[in-house]
Amino acid sequence: MTTTTISALDWAFLCLEQDTAPMHLGAVAVFRPRRLVHREELLSRLAERAARIPRLRQRIEWSWLPGQARWAEVADFDAARHVHSHQVVSPGGREELAALVAELVADPLDLRRPLWELHLITGLDGDRFAILVKFHHALADGRGAVEIGMRLLDGLAGEPTPDLPAPRRPLADALDLVRRPQQLFDAVRGMLATSGESLGIASSMVRNFRVPVPGSPLRAPSSPARRVALVPLELAQLRRIRARHGGTTNDVVLAVVSGALRRWLDNRGHPTEDVPVRALVPVSRRRPGPRTGNNQLSGYLCDLPVGEPDPVARLRTIRAEMGRNKSTGPLRGPGAFPLLAERMPPILHQVAAPLAGHSAALLFDLVVTNVPLPDFPARLAGAELTELYPVAPLAPGQALGIAVSQYRGAVHVGLQANRTAVPDLEKFCEALPLAAAELDDRV
Repeated sequence: MTTTTISALDWAFLCLEQDTAPMHLGAVAVFRPRRLVHREELLSRLAERAARIPRLRQRIEWSWLPGQARWAEVADFDAARHVHSHQVVSPGGREELAALVAELVADPLDLRRPLWELHLITGLDGDRFAILVKFHHALADGRGAVEIGMRLLDGLAGEPTPDLPAPRRPLADALDLVRRPQQLFDAVRGMLATSGESLGIASSMVRNFRVPVPGSPLRAPSSPARRVALVPLELAQLRRIRARHGGTTNDVVLAVVSGALRRWLDNRGHPTEDVPVRALVPVSRRRPGPRTGNNQLSGYLCDLPVGEPDPVARLRTIRAEMGRNKSTGPLRGPGAFPLLAERMPPILHQVAAPLAGHSAALLFDLVVTNVPLPDFPARLAGAELTELYPVAPLAPGQALGIAVSQYRGAVHVGLQANRTAVPDLEKFCEALPLAAAELDDRV
């Protein structure tokens, strides 16, 4: 049976798991078939392809030692047990789909089983169907989830998925270093460099801690109830804005989110002037070569200028701040705290994770993540993939999470919200295209 050690960062995501704040990420893929596709055919095809992916055959094997666990391949693995079927209520539009997805996303994954689920959703208008993918964050980060998800599609199922690295052997590795002095010197030098880098990240985090704004709509007691919204924006419109005012498409997305937050807060009667709203913008650190775990993440912190009435000035502010973040790089700064988690002994995560989860509001108010997708026509059972909305996990105590992807001429925004804290999520949905139009109208 194949086993691999769980990396410290993957372990951190396991330790952050709560019933009211499950740590799985998701995606809603909508397909338009050319012919009627039967439910049984889709379920069979999904299970067959999932069974070929080594990472999906693994579950956590817990140890009696604190902070110790490993990934182990399930001997009697049955992918069909992870593939479920649902039918959306009439009329089967985007709102009905989002309501069903909210119910499914709210359910935590069973940590005793392989940490993923696929949900086939039929009954959408126009004979369309959707697939909701749920992967625990310990199993994959956003880019890793895309890599796995692509293998469920037509023409890509035969491509191999790289296995995780072999289990660490601490004693054998230490003896090997002693036998090779140059390797020992390089290892010590690397440890010192990493220690200094970690100290710099930690001190930067402390300097950037701030007291959350009292009564902020973006803060809420954790609750298992969720709302989900799926909002498409025109990629051509965002590219026009970028060409006219500069920056990256992600800068424009952050500016649109800032404008939407300003409208939403104002609609609630919450002051926007001098009210800081800080976003965590995750950054992938994936590079070619061997991986040390399923997650390869860092992040940037970006203050969203919701108090600025001029939309172009908001974009300029974001461009400047993200430019500073990028010049520093993803290995420094307060947003690089995933690197600290990666370097902590796993046993410490069991103690620190609850505190870290509830302390997230000291650093940021919401997550805005941009998930990169390959830009080519994709199909499942011959049905064309037309929309793909990522769904980011909701941090404990936070009311709203935003995930964005670009695919085939559209920007798809997936929103996940605390149902109790954000009963007016539709108001934020309405504000997103209005904020984009506001920027597009400025010359």
